Amino acid sequence: MLFYQLKSLLTFNARQNWLASIIWTLSIVAMTIVVAGAFANLYGSGEERDTMAQTLENPAMVAMIGPAYGIENYTLGAMMANQMLLFTAIALGIMSILMITKMTRKQEEEGKFELIRSMPVGRLSSLSSSLILVGLVNLIIGLATAVGLIMIQVEGIDVEGSIMYGTVLTVTGLIFTGITAVITQLTETSRGVLGLSIAVLLVAYFVRAIGDVSNEALSLVSPLGLILRAEVYVENYWWPIIISVVIALVFTMLAFYLHNRRDLGSGLLPSKPGKKEASKLLLSPLGLILRLQRTQIISWLVAMLFLGASYGSVLGDLESFFADNEVLQQMIGKNPNYTLTEQFITMLMVVLSIFATIPMIILFLKIRAEEKKERNEHLLTTGISRYKLLSHYLGVSAIMGVISLFIALYGLWAAGAAAMDDPIPFVNILKAGMSYLPAMLIILAIANLLFAFLPKWTPLVWAYLVFSFFTVYLGGMIDIPEKISNISSFNHIPQIPVEEFSWTPLLILLAIGIISLVISQFGYRNRDAEG
Repeated sequence: MLFYQLKSLLTFNARQNWLASIIWTLSIVAMTIVVAGAFANLYGSGEERDTMAQTLENPAMVAMIGPAYGIENYTLGAMMANQMLLFTAIALGIMSILMITKMTRKQEEEGKFELIRSMPVGRLSSLSSSLILVGLVNLIIGLATAVGLIMIQVEGIDVEGSIMYGTVLTVTGLIFTGITAVITQLTETSRGVLGLSIAVLLVAYFVRAIGDVSNEALSLVSPLGLILRAEVYVENYWWPIIISVVIALVFTMLAFYLHNRRDLGSGLLPSKPGKKEASKLLLSPLGLILRLQRTQIISWLVAMLFLGASYGSVLGDLESFFADNEVLQQMIGKNPNYTLTEQFITMLMVVLSIFATIPMIILFLKIRAEEKKERNEHLLTTGISRYKLLSHYLGVSAIMGVISLFIALYGLWAAGAAAMDDPIPFVNILKAGMSYLPAMLIILAIANLLFAFLPKWTPLVWAYLVFSFFTVYLGGMIDIPEKISNISSFNHIPQIPVEEFSWTPLLILLAIGIISLVISQFGYRNRDAEG
């Protein structure tokens, strides 16, 4: 039987992933409800909502969060969907990608799947249990979100729209669950699955951004663009939901078909044959690290270039939009030394720097993954010290962060220069963006400290990064107390050119980061190899 012992495997996977499921559920649902309540306090009057609606019509904001709708009668529900739905849906997509990869290809790569298959279980039972569990988590998040939004009883956030909001989140998670399940059958490594799946998510975001600004038909090609056409809390169209469910089912059925055809431990895509003789770079730990992460490094650099270019491509329309809008000019401020576009760009700098932090942390966390697989021990037995091994990972990660941010800033400037009559000097963009490097270093230092002293809790660094993003992105809208927002290192960086440049916070963050990295070296050298 293809699905024999499905119930037992489902219970096993649930026990293995209960903590991650609860954390994801509580985080997403709580954030959604908190933001909805904050909107009610901040934008209680129609005039305040109309002012916010005008900010969402400019091309840069459309590229970032999607097209605004319902602005003729801008309710709190429409505002909530406009500003939060896309990013929350992306969070569920990332969650689904991580969970499916962990429960399928990663288990297979580590030999656990072979142990399970050696027992009397159906050929499709393991994949089915993983898909069902991740699907249930997505469904619970969608239901809990809908119920939470209904219970807070905010004007404009009605029952039908709340159900639609939760449903959109669920189907987005199911789509990327199915996509990741298919990719799992194609590649031989969990690293490849994660890389390709995240790449699909990024491409979906970029296609949606370009389509929303220039061509709606192009936006419909993207799953992220499709779900926004539901126009939650305004029209509540169900056809995008139905199409999304069909897409999720197609990818799921395709995953089952491919899984039934391939051999255990292999991928359907042919592996590239290795060289007969290894490169001389592999004689050093640094060369080995770069070789193992080569594909991810290249993929992320290309993604960061496209991310910057996608935002830069709409800069040419901003000046004319701002010129006829007195309200926005008052909100942004008037500085005769800088154009309105330059002042608006400060909003993009934080977003690009946080995105540039992601590949930096991913590369560093590989040292923990290699340690769990007991591969670091092989390097340490060759006479390489722990100090050098950790230093190599730190160096590669830090350089990756710098290059990623530079590439994104260059893409922003290059695309902006092509779209604007009076381009912003590259040095201005570079100065504003590179100011965030000390804040990125703090994130790396936190990851390093966790790895050195609490290795099992190293993934908690992602919670701090997500907190930083929502603090900076939503801090002004939901009125986060300054004591809480200051916990984020990104909140201490001067927003150039709107704010006056100051070396003091940058040097303090830099000093804290360097001291933390030094302390973590001693911690790693003195703890057990397996943590």
